Amino acid sequence: MTETAGNGSPLVLKSARGRWVVVATILGSAMASLDATVVNIALPRIGADLGGGLTSLQWTVNAYTLTLAAFLLLGGSLGDRLGRRRIFVVGVVWFALASVGCALAPTSALLIGARALQGVGGALLTPGSLAILEASFRKEDRAAAIGAWSGFAGIATAIGPFVGGWLIQSVSWRLIFVINVPLGAAVIWLSLRHVPETSDPNAPTRPDLLGTALGALGLAGIVYALTEGPSKGWTAPIVLTSAILGVIALAAFFVVQARSDHPILPLSIFKSAQFSAANAVTFVVYAALGGALFLLPIQLQRVVHYSPTAAGASLLPITAVMLVLSPRMGRLATRTGPRLPMTIGPIIAGAGILLLSQVGSGATYVADVLPGMTIFGLGLSATVAPLTATVLAAAPSENAGVASAVNNDVARTAQLIAVAVLPVAAGITSASYAHPAEFSTGFERALLIAAGALAAGGVLAWLTIRRPLVEPEVPPMSSCPLDAPARGPAAACDWDPATAAPVSASRAAASG
Repeated sequence: MTETAGNGSPLVLKSARGRWVVVATILGSAMASLDATVVNIALPRIGADLGGGLTSLQWTVNAYTLTLAAFLLLGGSLGDRLGRRRIFVVGVVWFALASVGCALAPTSALLIGARALQGVGGALLTPGSLAILEASFRKEDRAAAIGAWSGFAGIATAIGPFVGGWLIQSVSWRLIFVINVPLGAAVIWLSLRHVPETSDPNAPTRPDLLGTALGALGLAGIVYALTEGPSKGWTAPIVLTSAILGVIALAAFFVVQARSDHPILPLSIFKSAQFSAANAVTFVVYAALGGALFLLPIQLQRVVHYSPTAAGASLLPITAVMLVLSPRMGRLATRTGPRLPMTIGPIIAGAGILLLSQVGSGATYVADVLPGMTIFGLGLSATVAPLTATVLAAAPSENAGVASAVNNDVARTAQLIAVAVLPVAAGITSASYAHPAEFSTGFERALLIAAGALAAGGVLAWLTIRRPLVEPEVPPMSSCPLDAPARGPAAACDWDPATAAPVSASRAAASG
């Protein structure tokens, strides 16, 4: 149950205050989602300016994803307990200040540190945006409010790489972080003026700080070892120590979760074979997605010699196809069951990645880039909606929030590991990064691996996914951006994206 703290009746969407609440949550979530997608476009310019090679670029992406994944459930839990508006505003302030640190960073090490702080801010504000909408509006207006949020978030995600690329090319990559300051100021003003404070009286009195810390340490240790192993040596003491401590911390995390009265990750939810299978497919598919979209902008700029604007614009077909087709694919999956689209979708996406693996020096956009981008978007459109519906249908209704949040973190963890592992598996090193021809050879191998992973995800879905005995009532799916999975039916993508429904991650953490 959710209560409104001293603000009277639930909001009406058509009221002035209701509209401003939607605007505040759209702008807040856009800060995190745009930053996650635009930074990939900026990587070549960041590398040229700050140096550090491929490893530094990997950490520029993974430092953000690591802290975001580690603290996302905690952020939702704190919002339910201490007030969703309060934690949302704290997250926005934190994110904006960390963005200033990113913009001013004189070295790659300081940029990586600021990106890690950004991820913490993102973990505080991301679950709050949807939780505010779900808790603040009257029941009959919630779906429309979340639909408006999702629609405008999809538009922002579609134009973000293009606008970000233009800023990078025309001024500096630092500007993509500077713009978060006025945007954050607007969100804070709107939130304090218009957003009602809400909380959950049934939220746990104490957040699972021990579980959160162990999960963060485990992920950090393993990702550090995977990222630094190729350059420092797999037997280097710091690499071995990091790997061992990471494994121990993750093992302790699962022990703590099994014994806790209020775990951040309730392990009982994995008793559903369908839920576990859907998350396994999520891990494979989003690992391929995260690894490919990390390397693709670098290939387009360093090898094909695209400008940042052109590299950002080249991603538009993926989002455009998803904007058009995702709702239709969601309805189709409701009629046919999830197994077939979850099988065919990743295979089609893999075919798109296979085409993109051939993009090299001298490639043209229409003949070489556009076909792969379009097919890739078609495959993702067929995959995301049924995958989300399957995750929610496999969990009891009282655990729908937990299910969506777990699926979200599985996807982010997959992307985190893929950015660390895929370049190594493809033979891309800091030395090859400095030589475009060698990088291009590694890029082709990397995308072949990613295409194979997507095909394997389709096969895994065919072998493990079954039609639910009782079909859930799933509203039409909204489209999602490119870096996280949809969070449920109807409209709540966390693609920062990302990544669909009136189900908040904050409720997920609280009910856990």
